[in-house]
Amino acid sequence: MTNQAFQDSYPDDLSHCYGCGRNNPHGLQLKSYWDGDETVAQFQPRAEHTALPGFVYGGLIASLIDCHGTGSASAAAYRAENREPGSLPALRFVTANLNVDFMKPTPISDVLELRGTIREIKEKKVVVDITLSSGDQVCAKGTVIAVKMPDTMSPG
Repeated sequence: MTNQAFQDSYPDDLSHCYGCGRNNPHGLQLKSYWDGDETVAQFQPRAEHTALPGFVYGGLIASLIDCHGTGSASAAAYRAENREPGSLPALRFVTANLNVDFMKPTPISDVLELRGTIREIKEKKVVVDITLSSGDQVCAKGTVIAVKMPDTMSPG
């Protein structure tokens, strides 16, 4: 794994996402990395992420898959262009479609691991398949279709 998280290479003005923005002190602060040809992130749920006692709220799971997916898309686009993450112009992706299948209840006590596989990469679209696991159990699977962020969303 590399040392810099994908999300840490985003420009400051594009780093406010609730799920992964380093400039959002109230957010989840998800960090994603390369692990060979897969992407990986880990997250420790907190008490406020409870659905039922002992289990994670499904909305949190969807958020983690979403942010890991768009971060993975950005990293894959940089890799495909043989560019350093964070080099300009910025390659920032947003969610066009998010599909999550909940396979089994997710324990809140364990660190969750997300693993992403790049299924398709094009100039303006990346498709990422993601699993979310607790221990050795896959608890959710998701697919993120991420598209290059439109200029209309860019600050300034």
